[in-house]
Amino acid sequence: MPAEASPAGATPTAHPRESAPARVVVCRDCCCGTPKIVGVDHAAQTARLRALVPVRVSECLDVCEQANVIVVQPSAAGRAAGARPVWLGLVNDPDATEDIAGWVRAGGPGVAPRPDILDLYVITPQRRGPVS
Repeated sequence: MPAEASPAGATPTAHPRESAPARVVVCRDCCCGTPKIVGVDHAAQTARLRALVPVRVSECLDVCEQANVIVVQPSAAGRAAGARPVWLGLVNDPDATEDIAGWVRAGGPGVAPRPDILDLYVITPQRRGPVS
C-alpha cells in the first residue's frame, strides 16, 4: 500500500497500519509482577522496556506457572510476513529483558531474527475455552 498523500510541501507519511511497530505486552497484577516472583524488580523491568519499545500492560495472561510472561507482538510488516505473537515465560532476568527489547527495536517477529538465547524462554500458552 503506498504512503498517504500529504499537503503540498509536506513529507509523505506511511499509513498507520504499515508503520505499526512491534511491541510487547507484559503480564502484571496476577503472579507476574508481584512479590510471588521473588528477586525481580517488576517495576524496573516494565520501566526499562517502556524506555526502549512500545509496551502494553495486561492484568493476567493466564499462564501464571510461567511468570513473568512477556508477549512480543509483530509489527504490521511482521504480520504481513506471516509472523505471530511470540510468548516468552520465566522472564526474570534483566539480560533477557534487554534481549527482548533489542529484538523488538530491530523489528521483532517476522522482521528480525529472534536471538537464539530467547529460545530458552519461548512458551506455548494453553488454549482457553472450546474451539468453534
